[in-house]
Amino acid sequence: MAELVFFSGTMDCGKSTLALQMDHNHRARGRSGIIYTKLDRAGTDVLSSRLGLSTPAHEVGDELDFWDAVVEHATSGLRIDYLICDEVQFYTPAQVEQLARLVDEMGIDVFAFGITADFRTQLFPGSRRMIELADKVQVLQVEALCWCGRRATHNARVVDGAMVVEGEQVVVGDTKAGTETLVEYEVLCRRHFMRRMNSAAARAAASSPDVLPFDLDLCPVPPC
Repeated sequence: MAELVFFSGTMDCGKSTLALQMDHNHRARGRSGIIYTKLDRAGTDVLSSRLGLSTPAHEVGDELDFWDAVVEHATSGLRIDYLICDEVQFYTPAQVEQLARLVDEMGIDVFAFGITADFRTQLFPGSRRMIELADKVQVLQVEALCWCGRRATHNARVVDGAMVVEGEQVVVGDTKAGTETLVEYEVLCRRHFMRRMNSAAARAAASSPDVLPFDLDLCPVPPC
């Protein structure tokens, strides 16, 4: 029986790597599928992993209707057994509903991968709808780590070295060359996320480059 499965986790926990592995495993067993992604770090029309692996993919725009796209593939004679959908946090709620319909009415497995919450700890609309509709929600077991060594649970946005908690929900990171502002993302444990203590702030507060400041007095809770 086909299923809608949502694999979630923070950045750096291996979501895209698992997506690539699942596609490989299914194809090795003679199944035929389509890979979708949106706003991948490596550019458009590609699904990439931080380990350096990548594969061509269909870019998802807000106007894409998954039901119409898959029906078009099927009516042209292509067999579709499954979909790999990466970066689903950026999909619209309507697109998530279309994926659920494909599972229920066409018997196509949908394996979705994405981050649940943004840099403000608020759920992405696509992830929220995925949690509401998925047959299974699986949190990846590969733990991303905060700079302090604890399990990372939150995604932080860092602008020019400083953590921020305000701004547009979707801003693509790793914008280095040709821009005045450097936007990056970093995973943090809850304690250091709540205290706005990213790795750059930790290094700045350290008495020595080799010793990070684990004393909470160096990173007090910001005023509300």
